[in-house]
Amino acid sequence: MRRSIKLSDRKFILLLVDLLIILLTILFSLWIHAQGLEMLTFNFAYLIDQMGWLILLSSSWLISAYINGLYDPIKSATLDKTILLLIRSGTIVMVAYLLIFFYTAPRIILPRGIVVYQVVSGFVLIALWRIGYIYLSGSTRFKRKILIIGAGWAGQTIAQAILEKAANQYQIVGFVDDDPALIDQEMKIYTSPAGDHEKNQNIQESEFVEFPVLGSSLEMISIIQEFDIPEVVLAITNDINSPTFRSLMDCKELAIGITLMTELYENLTGRIPIEHIGDNWFVSLPMDSAETSVIYAFTSRLFDITSALIGLVILLPVFPIIVLAIYLDSPGPIFYLQERVGKSGIKFNLFKLRTMIPEAEIDGQAQRALQDDPRITRVGKWLRKFRLDEMPQLINILKGNMSAVGPRPERPSHLLELDDKVPFHRLRNAVKPGMAGWAVVNFGYIDDLESAKLRLQYDLYYVKHQSLMLDIIILFRTFGQVFLLRGR
Repeated sequence: MRRSIKLSDRKFILLLVDLLIILLTILFSLWIHAQGLEMLTFNFAYLIDQMGWLILLSSSWLISAYINGLYDPIKSATLDKTILLLIRSGTIVMVAYLLIFFYTAPRIILPRGIVVYQVVSGFVLIALWRIGYIYLSGSTRFKRKILIIGAGWAGQTIAQAILEKAANQYQIVGFVDDDPALIDQEMKIYTSPAGDHEKNQNIQESEFVEFPVLGSSLEMISIIQEFDIPEVVLAITNDINSPTFRSLMDCKELAIGITLMTELYENLTGRIPIEHIGDNWFVSLPMDSAETSVIYAFTSRLFDITSALIGLVILLPVFPIIVLAIYLDSPGPIFYLQERVGKSGIKFNLFKLRTMIPEAEIDGQAQRALQDDPRITRVGKWLRKFRLDEMPQLINILKGNMSAVGPRPERPSHLLELDDKVPFHRLRNAVKPGMAGWAVVNFGYIDDLESAKLRLQYDLYYVKHQSLMLDIIILFRTFGQVFLLRGR
């Protein structure tokens, strides 16, 4: 059986080749630096002398690339995204190096210009390598064949996610299902985002792909051998019957990979599919959080306090200007207190800069801010764009009501409605709410019940995979959105 490259193996290949290129470009940059100075000779002793900066530059590149998603095969699947991520990574490395240079010189002797040589040459070579990778990974020979077990709603959902997110990584051979009415039928899988085909009745034939239901679970092994399939995706949300279970055991004996639909869906989308979890909900949902760990709780709190203090120091010089602008733009208080619900359902007062007209909520009834909301003031519009209206929440972080990163805190009235109508919504309260969040950087703001369900999928992914590294990635992506004026 032909063994195609797994998604995790692709990550390792991307990282390994990038590391080799980075080391080569650092050596090249050091060689240029040595050629420009007569007193230096490019030899082993010189390299040993510069070893600290060799480690610094290579680790800076890898960390920056990882944070920006360059080792995510899904994000690195297209050339335009790859180039954008490379530009971001190179810029972060250059800025970090220059900050070190200006804040340590002349106490530490740094090779001037080396970072420019390295970033430029590294960008060019990595871009060329990634172009080749994208071309090869998108070819049929390098796509990983998969067979989806279950042609129901869950099976169709994972097929749609693959077409949308990883069409150049996977090749869907078809489905296996024990429903006799589905065998030998063609399943229409829409290439538009989930739900769009239901809203648009004029959808064109080109917007979906058909995959066959090749047989039942009894025929699974023969289908796998006929089509040379190295991996199956289990998309059955209810109890597995005996024939399917026996076929899965046969797959294990034949070293065929078995992946849960929910696991693959998480990797592709960064969400937990709450509507397709079924009877095995305890496997997919976050039954525990990192906050129950004493070590994580301590380091996370230290991280929160440090980031909040840094944020307040940065905000302090511009704060008087912001206060004056709010005062001159519209009557009313500068600050705005709003009751929110935090971890374990504990209520607290959220601090914000006022961005709306006084008495913005009729009869005190909670209302969500909408796109181009007429209640928002002129200054408030720009404060929201840069998310400066949320900066007083740094006080909430210092008080312990919030974290730097976490699900956005809801108002009590909204929370009662969502807990009642959205499955598993209460699990958001398992962790502290945050200023920045996985749902915000990936999805944005919610306007209705359907968008609340989608936001919850991102929030539960964060609760399940909560870590300091994920927090750092979210903060970096939040800074990027601030510069792109994506606040509302």
